[in-house]
Amino acid sequence: MIGIGTFFIYLAVKKRYEPLLLLPIGFGTILVNIPYGELMAPGGFLKFLYEFGIITDIFPILIFIGIGSMCDFGVLLERPWLLIFAAAGQIGIFIALLVALLLGFTPLESVAVGIIGAMDGPTAIYVTSKFTPELLGPITVCAYSYMAMVPILQIPISKALTTRKERLTRMPYKRESYSKTIRLLFPLIVTLITGFIAPKGLPLMGALMLGNFMKESGVVERLSKTAENELANITTLLLGIAIGGTMEAERFLTIKTLLIFGLGLIAFSSALASGILFGKLVYFVTRGKVNPLIGACGVSAFPMAGRTAHLIGREEDPDNWLLLNAIATNAGGQIGSVIAGAIVLTYAPILSGL
Repeated sequence: MIGIGTFFIYLAVKKRYEPLLLLPIGFGTILVNIPYGELMAPGGFLKFLYEFGIITDIFPILIFIGIGSMCDFGVLLERPWLLIFAAAGQIGIFIALLVALLLGFTPLESVAVGIIGAMDGPTAIYVTSKFTPELLGPITVCAYSYMAMVPILQIPISKALTTRKERLTRMPYKRESYSKTIRLLFPLIVTLITGFIAPKGLPLMGALMLGNFMKESGVVERLSKTAENELANITTLLLGIAIGGTMEAERFLTIKTLLIFGLGLIAFSSALASGILFGKLVYFVTRGKVNPLIGACGVSAFPMAGRTAHLIGREEDPDNWLLLNAIATNAGGQIGSVIAGAIVLTYAPILSGL
C-alpha cells in the first residue's frame, strides 16, 4: 500500500492526473500504512479527520459550496433544452449498478459503485459514506482516477459511435439576452424542485446552488471568493488526506477493490456511450441540426468533457466551434449528476428494503 500511495503521488506530480486530490490521498495512504503509526486508531489525526469531515458529510458539502461559486450556468440558461443530455449521461450509473448486482454486491454496495458513473467525485463520496463507508477509499480513487482519464475514454468512444458526417455538424450559438433576475431565480428553483422530488439529496444540491447564488447575487463577493478559493482548497486537502487514511492494506487489497475499478470503467464508458447514442437520436429527430458529440458532455466531468467534444469536432473541421454548446451541455451534466445522487439517496434504501 505504501507503493500504491507513492504511485498516486507519481500520477499527481508527473502525469498531472487530478493532483489536487490524488496527491493528498497518496500521502495519506503512505501515512496510514506505516506500521505502528496508528493514525487511524482512536485519537489518531487521520481518524479525527475522517470522523469530523466524512462521517458527518461536512467535507463533500463544503466542496459543493465552492463548486457552486465557480460555476457559471449562463451558457446553460441560454440553451436550457440541452439539459435533456444530462439525463442520458446518468445511464452509466444504472448499468454499473446492475452489473454490480450480478457480480454479487449487496444492493447498497451496488448503488455506491454505480454512482461512480455520475462522474462527480463529491457526490460519489457523499453517497458512499452514507451507504457503504468501508468502500469509500476504492470508490473515491476509482472515481477521480477515471475522471482524469475522461479524454482518453471519450475520444475513441465518440469516434466509434459517430460518422464523419455527424461529427462535421455545425451548431451555431447565438447569444441570448436574459435578465439577472433569471440568474438569481435559477438556483432557487432548482433547489426547490430537487428538494421536493428527492429530499435526501438536498444537502448536495442546496450547497451547490448556495454557492452559485452567492456568486450571481453580486452582494457577497468576499464570501463567494472565499468559497471558491480558500474554502474549496482547504476542504479538498483535508478530504484527500482523510480518504487516504481509509486505504489500509487489509481494506484496499481485496478482490472487491479490483471489481470496483472494473465496474468504474463500465460506468464511465457506458455513460459516455449512452450520451452519444442519445445525441445521434436527437441528430436524427432534428434532421442533422445537433452534433452527437455533445451527447458525451451530459456528465459532470466539467469542463473536460465539453472541451474534448469541441476538440474532436475541430479535428474534422478546424472552423467548427462546438465549445459553447458543449460547455452548456456539460454544465447541465453537473446538475444532472447531483440530481441523480439525490434520487439514489432518497429511494435506494426504500427499494433495497422491498
